[in-house]
Formats: sequence, structure tokens, C-alpha cells
Amino acid sequence: MSDNQNITYQHDGDNPRSLCSNCRENKKLMVYDWLGDVPENVGECDYVEVQFKNTRKGYYLNDQNLDLHKGDMVAVEGNPGHDIGEVTLTGYLVHMQMKKCNYHFDDPTATKHVYRLATSADMEKYYEAKSKEQATMLQSRQIAEGLGLEMKIGDVEYQGDGQKAIFYYIADGRVDFRQLIKDLAAAFHIRIEMKQIGVRQEAGRIGGIGPCGRELCCAKWMTKFNSVGTAAARFQDISLNPQKLAGQCAKLKCCLNYEVDCYMEAIKDIPNKDIVLQTLDKDYYFFKQDILARTVTYSTSKDGPFNLVTIPASRAFEVYGMNKHGHKPERLAQGEDEEVDMRPEFSDGVGDEDLTRFDRRRKHNKNRNRNNHNNKNHHRKNNDQSPRNDNADQEAKDQ
Repeated sequence: MSDNQNITYQHDGDNPRSLCSNCRENKKLMVYDWLGDVPENVGECDYVEVQFKNTRKGYYLNDQNLDLHKGDMVAVEGNPGHDIGEVTLTGYLVHMQMKKCNYHFDDPTATKHVYRLATSADMEKYYEAKSKEQATMLQSRQIAEGLGLEMKIGDVEYQGDGQKAIFYYIADGRVDFRQLIKDLAAAFHIRIEMKQIGVRQEAGRIGGIGPCGRELCCAKWMTKFNSVGTAAARFQDISLNPQKLAGQCAKLKCCLNYEVDCYMEAIKDIPNKDIVLQTLDKDYYFFKQDILARTVTYSTSKDGPFNLVTIPASRAFEVYGMNKHGHKPERLAQGEDEEVDMRPEFSDGVGDEDLTRFDRRRKHNKNRNRNNHNNKNHHRKNNDQSPRNDNADQEAKDQ
């Protein structure tokens, strides 16, 4: 819906809602209400979750007992004036989200109220304010550049009544923007609020598609950004390649933390890499491991893959226990557990990635076309000779 579009919003029970209360949500960072189809769920909590532009959310007290549902546009308490947002969650799950966000229930100053369902006049002011955001952002960038500030204004969000605007900026260090606030207030005649965001929040605001083929987690559902270190990649035996580990925000991918706990739990069943397993004829050194499969591959040389043998981790602990008591088994593996790998093999789920696969097919097709061409010439030659022989026989008979 464009910013300049005039809409009418009825203040009754038939308010149009942008979302269905029982279906999957399509709004960014919206929580799926799995209790939405339970009638008793509506009155379980006096608070409602209201979402504004981008990822900004707030929890407001519905002390007037308005019949609010997901998708309703409401006028809520602002500072100063009022703001316009969309109800994205109601019922018992609101209380759980408030606890998750460490909401201060005991602080009366933190409680804000829902004023009313947004009227047509409220929506006209709302869209009028929203139509100024792009021009305000471009002009504010010029003002910040003129002051020589090392910062980037990434977005501007006007309050629903147009009395205040939030300027989201990105900066590597501390920025003295006191003069910037004065210049912005003089240029736009509104109340200015500066809010610093990181590169991850900026990537979530812009959105995009990750290398997994799905929408970015920071743009879809993540609300809290935990620190990600290279130790998470080491635990999962991922190659420490910065180009593959970095996301679109140029930071380490958040998904590196998703499975690290599982790997840390499974690695307890894998023997240490410094352990040397001894048999009657050879000593075996650690080469590689498959943590989730709980298998370890050993080599007879420290310098490379020589006579690789893959055994279960339980067998490695068993051999190590025998070595501690002064015993050496005849073989490292037992029976069907032995798997000798002279060279690691890799498989690609996409298919054959050999660059010459098209050349082989082309060569095969070329030979087949050449054979077909030769056969056609051979048949044509035989056909051409046949009439000549018939004519020669006819001439011989005439003579």
C-alpha cells in the first residue's frame, strides 16, 4: 500500500485486518500464535504486542478492554503524543514474550496504554508522516556529511502523529551528534531521537536471501543477536574460511551457533586428537573425525594420509585402554568395522560438478553424428550406383 493512498478505516467491529488471526504470519519478526484459535486465549493477558516499522515492537496495556485482534491498527501512547502501530500478538503468548524481553512489570513508568482503534483521521496523519521518511533520510545524510561525522544514517521512522522521528545510524565508535540534533530539529521542526544499530540490525532491516536459499534469520525471526566466535566453527570442524563463514553483514554467520551445543555434547564421545593408538606392527595417528557419526580416521604417518583406517570411537577408546595396560592388538579395526580410505571421497547433492562433463557428451554426440553422416553417405553412394548398374545391364541386353 503506497504512502499517498487514501484509505478509510471504520471504527467498529468490522475493521479490515491485514492478517488472518488463525493463519501463518507474513510480517517480519512476527511470532506465530499457536493459541490463536483458542477462544479463551483472548482474555488471558491485558497487554497486546504492537509492531511498528522494521523490527521495533512494544507492549501496551489494553485497560479499556477493546476488542483487539491481530492486524488491527491502533493508536498507542507515545512520547510525546501518540503513535500508530499494528497489533501482532494477543492473549497468553504476550505475557511470555514480555518475560522473554525482560519487561519491567514493577515499574509503573514503563507501562504504556492503548488509546483507541485507529480512525481514518489517524491513518491520514500516519501515511502523511510516513511519506516524509525517504526525503528526510537523504537530507539528514547530507547534514551529517557536512558536519564531518563518521556515521551513516540508515533509516528514519516518523511517529504516527508526526511529532517525533527516530534516526537509526551506524557508527564504529562514539559520535558526538549534539550539533547534528540541533541542525535536524531546525531543518524538520520535530523532536529528534537518535538510535544506534549494528551491522547485523542493518542487515535485518534491509533483508535478503542467505546462502541456504532462505530469507535471512535476522530479517525473519531473530530478535536477539548473540556473539558468534570462531570457536563455534572449530567445534563443528568447519573450514576457517572468512568468505564462507561471514554473512551479508560481514560478520560471522549467526547460524554457526545453532548446532554448536549438539557438537559440543557429541564430541565428548570422541577420543582426543593427541592420542596415538599402537598395534603390534604400526602406530596410528589422528587424521580426521566425524563427530555426529562418532567415527575417527587414523593414519600411519603424522605428515599425511597414509594407510587411512576409519574405526568407531568406541573401538578407539578400547584400543587406547589396551595400550594403557601394556597390550597391543593385532589390528586397529575388528571385522566389518574396518574401512580403509586411500583418498577422501566427497559427494555433492547437486550433481556432477566436473567441468568436462559437457565436453564428454558433446564428443559422444559428435561421434554419433559423424557415424550417422557416414551411414547416410554410404547409403546414398549405394543408391547412386544401383541405377548405373541397371543401365549397364540394359545396354548389354540391347547390344
